[in-house]
Amino acid sequence: MNSLRLVFRQNLRQLRQFHKCATTQQTATSAQPVEPLTIPVPEGVDKPVSAKIDKIANDITALNLIEVAELSDVLKKRLNLPDAPIMPVGGFAVAPAAGAEDGDEGAAKKKVQTEFTVKLIKFDEKQKVALIKECKNLLEGMNLVQAKKFVESAPTVIKSDIPKDEAEKLKEALGKVGAVIEIE
Repeated sequence: MNSLRLVFRQNLRQLRQFHKCATTQQTATSAQPVEPLTIPVPEGVDKPVSAKIDKIANDITALNLIEVAELSDVLKKRLNLPDAPIMPVGGFAVAPAAGAEDGDEGAAKKKVQTEFTVKLIKFDEKQKVALIKECKNLLEGMNLVQAKKFVESAPTVIKSDIPKDEAEKLKEALGKVGAVIEIE
């Protein structure tokens, strides 16, 4: 029985302390206005702006070009911002090549192809497994399932915009395992 009294007294003491804490906190906060909690805005939805920011944005959009220039100058002075160089709108002008000045000679010269495309046209059905393994090894980031789907979707582009020596190596390696390769 004594043990029940001790437990009851201790719980009662804790309850009184909690009550005192809650009442002092309630009187302290009642002097200040309590702001309601706001729910965060989900992603993809525009965040609401304050009325002050909205008014400033509306005032700036109502300015004409001369007033915008004056506002820019005033803000640069007040905020101690350096003058940033203005990039040309059209980009930089590229000087013409030396050979392009002579129209007749430039037309006579052929353009040298530096980038090639390697295409798998068809393959030997008997060596399909070997071709799938070779494609998996030669093409980066491809697993066996992707290589199988890739080979079965022939005719398809294996690699594009590669140098001639790399294109020749691919043609030779895949030709050994029964593939018909075309370089463009």
